[in-house]
Amino acid sequence: MIPDIISDAESKMKGAVEHAREEFAAIRTGRAHPAMFNKLMVDYYGSPTPLQQLATFQVPEARTVLISPFDRSSMAGIEKAIRDSDLGVNPANDGNVIRVVMPQLSEDRRRDYVKLAKHKAEEGRVAVRNIRRHANDSVHKLVKDKEVGEDDARGAEKTLDGVTKKYVDSIDELLKSKEAELLEV
Repeated sequence: MIPDIISDAESKMKGAVEHAREEFAAIRTGRAHPAMFNKLMVDYYGSPTPLQQLATFQVPEARTVLISPFDRSSMAGIEKAIRDSDLGVNPANDGNVIRVVMPQLSEDRRRDYVKLAKHKAEEGRVAVRNIRRHANDSVHKLVKDKEVGEDDARGAEKTLDGVTKKYVDSIDELLKSKEAELLEV
């Protein structure tokens, strides 16, 4: 029973780290990349549709993204979604593709993005700790129901603490690399 609880907690912690990685990918750096558009929803024939499902992305230069819609009639909706997003860019439409040129980041804007990355990292760490707390609660419930002994419970807690530290450290490593990427001029 305890190994099941620990393995379940570990898989959930992996998910929390992956979520943090995706959140970091969505934070804009000086370089353009398609992951910046992952969260954008486009009004496509009356229903919100992820932009990734409506177009292909190319990055011909470090600060330029070319978006080629599969359906030309969706170009206006894609442009509107990009313009209304928090990316701070103005897309240009030439009839075939939408060109998005990323402006240079100012020092203040870079610092704001670092603060945002730190906030996302803290959310990830809190999620991992909450998973540990729920697993510990499950172990304590087993002890209370007299299904396992106190020694087994203490061993499980130590194992969970080690697993938690491993995943919190991996989130910290992701933050450190994202911070270095953001502050690189």
